[in-house]
Amino acid sequence: MPAFHPDRPPRRMRPLQALHHFRALARNADDTAQVFLMGECLPNRSTRRIGVDFCLSSLGQDLMTSEPALAPLLDDHERLLAFGPDSVAHAYVAFMRTEGLTAAGLVAASRFPGQVEYADQMQWFVNRLRDTHDLAHVLTGYGRDPLGEQCVLGFTSGQYRDWTETIIAWAGTAEFALRVPGRAPFIGAVAEARRNGRAAQAIFRQNISALLAEPLAAARRRMGIGEPSVYRRAHARLREQGIDPYRIGGPARPVTAPI
Repeated sequence: MPAFHPDRPPRRMRPLQALHHFRALARNADDTAQVFLMGECLPNRSTRRIGVDFCLSSLGQDLMTSEPALAPLLDDHERLLAFGPDSVAHAYVAFMRTEGLTAAGLVAASRFPGQVEYADQMQWFVNRLRDTHDLAHVLTGYGRDPLGEQCVLGFTSGQYRDWTETIIAWAGTAEFALRVPGRAPFIGAVAEARRNGRAAQAIFRQNISALLAEPLAAARRRMGIGEPSVYRRAHARLREQGIDPYRIGGPARPVTAPI
């Protein structure tokens, strides 16, 4: 595959249109397509450079061959459950089944009318970022509660500098801080997540098949993934006030937008 398909058009910065899509997302948290439309309006040279460098590296080329698509691998739960009970695979399957999720469902949620996918290496990279979103939850320890979603976006945007994820993470967290009573450290939790993401090995650079077979605790240590201490403290503070962390509201559960 070429790095960039000849039909892939150049993208330009459209901040006002991005704001329009962000407001639409705020009005309807289930309209995941707005995340991708927002991403189309916010091209990021840093993220693009990270993607190009990875795709052209020997590791990226090897993974492009061995893992051309991750969703079928991640949805093969019977195969994943053949690994040990302490493995990343077992934790991932438990997470997906508890939350009623599938990798194929995440792929479907990322589609929107008029979207074009190009047969090039950058499309493979973008899809890889999307497909490892739920795996990031498992590896980092952040749940699917509203704050947990913002923290995962903080972690992953720290790894590949995605503006859309960064904006949604901070905007959602600021909303919690303004709207939810008490002094739960929402902003501190996302700031910690971003630091952890920058310090850890990038999830997209992992051999996912091998990672799934590792013991979860060992994988976290090897990758240098820090504990979500402030996030846990925020949950504890909310519960002390009789607030369910899973019912504080907030933006949608977004997935990676195009580069």
